[in-house]
Amino acid sequence: MKTDIILSGVGGQGILSVAMIIGEAATRKGLTLKQAEVHGMSQRGGDVQSNLRLSEGPIASDLIPLGQADMILSLEPLEALRYLPYLAKDGWIITSSAPFKNIPNYPDEADLFAELNAQPHVVALDVETLAKENNVAKSANVVLLGAAAAFLKILDVETLRKSVGAIFAAKGAAVIEANNRAFDIGLEYVKRLNPSAL
Repeated sequence: MKTDIILSGVGGQGILSVAMIIGEAATRKGLTLKQAEVHGMSQRGGDVQSNLRLSEGPIASDLIPLGQADMILSLEPLEALRYLPYLAKDGWIITSSAPFKNIPNYPDEADLFAELNAQPHVVALDVETLAKENNVAKSANVVLLGAAAAFLKILDVETLRKSVGAIFAAKGAAVIEANNRAFDIGLEYVKRLNPSAL
């Protein structure tokens, strides 16, 4: 079994933290893990992308070929669409629905969501609003990871949840608790939307 994930978003949204949590979970499960370096602008607002490959066996390359990604996990909807050529036919897009308009020619939102919703397997949720409403505003990225957890069959939910705690352990119990809550918010959202996902 293998899972190839493209992580995307803009600088400052927490893509690196999501990659670290997934990597920690993969290590706990004894999986082979390859991650391409996070590419893009490191400053807040620049586009950021990384390839993350998990497998029960060897992995030849750290780059995901066109048409082979099992998931695009994105904190920004336009960034999700940017990597569509990499998505497998039966792959999932799990994305934030809140645009981050960091370019002057950002496309019309109606056109953007029409293209997004035309894809066969999409979960779009406003992670920023969900995080703020639940008093975990700094953990919107972990809300998105919780939503994706239902579709990451190579990693079980409990291992991912434990990995959230491990990654944030140095920041103290309150931060761990907030991020665990954020993870569960995303997971519960998907369970309500698509109960057969779990």
